[in-house]
Amino acid sequence: MKGRWTYWLMMIAVGALLVACASIGSPEGGPRDYTPPQVVKSSPAPGTLNFKGNKVEIVFDEIINLKDQQKKVIISPAPRTQPLIRTVGKKVTIEFRDTLQDNTTYVIDFSNAIEDNNESNQLDGYTFAFSTGDHIDTLAVSGIVLRANDLEPMQHVIVGLHSNLDDTAFTSIPLERVSRTNDRGLFTIRNLKPGNYHVFALNDVDGDYHMARTEDIAFLDEVIVPSTSEYTSQDTVFTFDRRVDTVMTATHTLYLPNDLLLCMFNEGYKSHYIKQTNRPDANKLHVLFGAPNDTLPQLDIIRPAEHVRDWYRVEHTPANDSLFYWITDSALIKTDTIIVAMTYLRTDTADQLAQVTDTIRFGYRKPASQVKEEEKKAKEREERAKRLAQLLEKQEKAVAQGKDLNEGELEELKELQRIDPNEIPKVKMELVKAGTVDVGDSIVLKFDTPIAAIDPGGVHLEVKRDTLWVPYSGMVPQLRLVDDGNPMRYWLPVTTLPDSTYSLTIDSAAVTSVYGLHNDKLSKELKVKGLEQYANVFFKVNVKDSAFVELLGSSEKVLRTVPVVNGAFELINVSPGTYFLRLTIDSNGNGKWDTGNYKSHLQPEEVYYYPKKLRLRANWDMDESWNIYQTALDLQKPEDIRRNKPEQSKNKIEKKNSRNGTDEEEEEDEFSTGITNTYTGNKYNDAKNNRRLNRQR
Repeated sequence: MKGRWTYWLMMIAVGALLVACASIGSPEGGPRDYTPPQVVKSSPAPGTLNFKGNKVEIVFDEIINLKDQQKKVIISPAPRTQPLIRTVGKKVTIEFRDTLQDNTTYVIDFSNAIEDNNESNQLDGYTFAFSTGDHIDTLAVSGIVLRANDLEPMQHVIVGLHSNLDDTAFTSIPLERVSRTNDRGLFTIRNLKPGNYHVFALNDVDGDYHMARTEDIAFLDEVIVPSTSEYTSQDTVFTFDRRVDTVMTATHTLYLPNDLLLCMFNEGYKSHYIKQTNRPDANKLHVLFGAPNDTLPQLDIIRPAEHVRDWYRVEHTPANDSLFYWITDSALIKTDTIIVAMTYLRTDTADQLAQVTDTIRFGYRKPASQVKEEEKKAKEREERAKRLAQLLEKQEKAVAQGKDLNEGELEELKELQRIDPNEIPKVKMELVKAGTVDVGDSIVLKFDTPIAAIDPGGVHLEVKRDTLWVPYSGMVPQLRLVDDGNPMRYWLPVTTLPDSTYSLTIDSAAVTSVYGLHNDKLSKELKVKGLEQYANVFFKVNVKDSAFVELLGSSEKVLRTVPVVNGAFELINVSPGTYFLRLTIDSNGNGKWDTGNYKSHLQPEEVYYYPKKLRLRANWDMDESWNIYQTALDLQKPEDIRRNKPEQSKNKIEKKNSRNGTDEEEEEDEFSTGITNTYTGNKYNDAKNNRRLNRQR
């Protein structure tokens, strides 16, 4: 018996061993691969002269992918037909479908599109160049493209050059030599021939490599001349006991200019035309234009012929590009179709504004759900009236007999005779801000329809003094329109004081709409915060020109705008929180940022960001100085509100984590080409010089 158990135990052990030997498992991996793909060979070789083929093949040391090919890869000079670019395994193939130009240097710029298959390590800034002649061009220029109005780096837009210095070249001829910005807005245009150039940036939506008026652009007025400069660097080798062993000197070539700053903008050109017309409600017409208008169009009714002369109230945006016509003629509201003659300005074939008159048909059909609801209410009213008639007839007979209805029937009769408040249309209104409000906030009322009249005697404003309510200054100012373009917003010209409580009462029927409707009574209290709940900000800034500063929230929403006066500005009574500052050099003094214009050689107005966030606390003042040139322009915008952030390579983050066990990212250094290790641009030499002096110390 014992031998049999021993036999079975041995068989189980042998079986388990066989299963273990036969199982397939994943081998344990080595250290994480942080190395991007490397070029092993290519056909033709880099820098090949007198190339006559139509295909380029590049082989790497591992399987690769081409990420965002359409957005990142660019070939210069740009071919008429887009080449066929394929990746198979470790190979990238570029097949030209046009005949290559003679005696021309071609550059294939991959940016950071090439990455390995397993770890997505990117080969950043890889380019491949060859020439169809006996010479290859070698000069280069570099810089950065920022969006003019908010300093966002412009990612993957085209930057190009023209040796044709005529202004019309950018608008009519494809750029001669092009590159793309990377995810930091940086660019380098390589393999240039000597000469004089204009430089441009272009968000080339239509793919023709020259400017269209609707595309984002940037340009420099000055002519650039590519050149080189030699410089030397020294590297010291120390012994193990920290004594100098060897000093090695190397000579390098610097390609200039390497600090080109292009501020990208959109001219805001839009063609003037009627984009859309509709009748969203029986009492409302809507007209949407393709561009802002300086004046409102003129509307004349063709049909129906019978209508009142003043038949509408208009509500419009500040740009006059979206208009609602509120119909006040009850007969027109009931008309299914209204035909109008609209006279307005339209862009003609010569790109000029011309006055035209179009006939526009506005039809209206009630939605099925509305028809169904109206039918339901009509049936309910009919049944109510029928039942009321029955009870009144029964009561009449009962009275004739010296009797009365029973208690239940009397209650039902009273209910049926009572007017349902829901059956009476009312003007709806509400305070835009109620409850707790800020110092200086206006008291603004919003209505649901245009208003015809407001009875001043029906508006009451009181202030709380200790425990008593007293009238505001003995009388209440009249409600006024906030904006002529919006007939449904009114405000009381009252300055709300800190630590005060107000009570606003509007009597019923004090407000009358253009449709003859009235309001229900409104009573609201408003409590104004105390000054100790705010912070105040005082800044001195090195600006002598006209300028204004915007206080921004975390989503870069403009919360407040103040002017710069005599090199200073202040923000009073700011609620505690985190904020950011943006300054605009207001060249024309109109109080808003203005775009540029290529035809007029007009650059967009300059914008600067305070490079730090403002952390404001209650009952606290902040007093600072701001040198708008101290920080390089591409580094001014705080990371918290920057939207076009660079792609974070896995190797950088994981290398950082593996070194010190933290998830914090290294702070990005400023734009760097050559030895300057800086980016400022010609207008920002203060920042460049300051950093150079700091390094020398």
